[in-house]
Amino acid sequence: MEKNIGNRKPQLLLLIVLVGFPQMSETIFTPSLPQIAESYSVTMSIAQLTLSIYFLAFAFGVFFWGYLSDFIGRRKAMNFGILIYGLGSILCYLSTDISLLLFARFIQALGASTGSVITQTILRESYEGKERHSLFAQISAALAFTPAIGPFIGGVVGDVFDYRAVFLTLVVSSIGIFIYSYVALPETMIRQHTKKPEIFLIVQRLMTNKRVIVFGLLIGGLNGVLFSYYAEAPYLFIEVFGFSPSIYGLLGCAVAGATVIGSFISKYWLGTRVPEEIIKNGLLIALVGACFIFVISKVFVNPTLLQAILFICGIFVLLMGVGVALPNCLSLALVDFGDVIGTAGAIFGLGYYMLVSLLTFIMSQLHNGSIVVMPLYFIVLLLVLLLAKAFFVQPVKNVS
Repeated sequence: MEKNIGNRKPQLLLLIVLVGFPQMSETIFTPSLPQIAESYSVTMSIAQLTLSIYFLAFAFGVFFWGYLSDFIGRRKAMNFGILIYGLGSILCYLSTDISLLLFARFIQALGASTGSVITQTILRESYEGKERHSLFAQISAALAFTPAIGPFIGGVVGDVFDYRAVFLTLVVSSIGIFIYSYVALPETMIRQHTKKPEIFLIVQRLMTNKRVIVFGLLIGGLNGVLFSYYAEAPYLFIEVFGFSPSIYGLLGCAVAGATVIGSFISKYWLGTRVPEEIIKNGLLIALVGACFIFVISKVFVNPTLLQAILFICGIFVLLMGVGVALPNCLSLALVDFGDVIGTAGAIFGLGYYMLVSLLTFIMSQLHNGSIVVMPLYFIVLLLVLLLAKAFFVQPVKNVS
């Protein structure tokens, strides 16, 4: 196994790139969804399945790479995954019908998932306590821009060329990411497993740990809100409000600032509040934003520029709440599983990404051309998350 024990903590920039590229890949072609639907002669709901299937494959990939990394190390698992991601990106570029595109997205996500699970495993095994909470907040702040950078790049490329050039952009980026990881990522696992981890015992531990179940629901639910927005937003802003794909992409960068602000608020509050309280505050902020969007969607009969501006303001508040809550959920989820963090993280990731896939699929099925549907869906989801947090998660004063 390759090791670099003298430098077990990778550069922050590298971690941001590795955890961020899967989200950029998920959203980069969302501005082109209307064009993809037209080109492949399918409905918008079918085109949105390219997002749902991405998360389904992502869920299985998170389990596979996290489990495998306990045997071959974090570095090898990361680099092998990036190669699979590159293959999937090539297949996306070569796809000629929607079935092939869905298959290619599955392969792409299967590889990209290594960036999420391995990076989180590296953070959890290399840092602890408030330092870990702080790093999760910093990475989440930077990570907020990756799903927004995707639509911006995809919108500009799609305007200048077409949606197929967007897939070619992913091929090129996969090459750059692989080179960066191969050169700069050290091995952080102290020892390599010599025997098969008792996976069923770990599953049993996870399933009987109340906090793990609730944090899985919270992480999956918050990501479900975030990526359901990115699935529905192209229709809302391009089709309803008449924005061009590039303007929509630029708007995404501005809106992503909300998640960055939320992450910094979360980091600031860590000095005076326990993470569980911060999570509750984040959920309440997000709920206020969703309710505001719902009211705005009901007040205006016909789409106007003022409605679009107010809509954006509500989304800003919504995503700021997500940015406050999510880093603390990720940091706290597996504090009881340090002895089997790789496999536990793999199983845990499988669970909550399956939930993300389900929630984005439901959003695609609810799509009916009405702008009321999305905020109403978010209100229901956030109320469920608040109830789960209130009844099943109590503050722990000293979390290591």
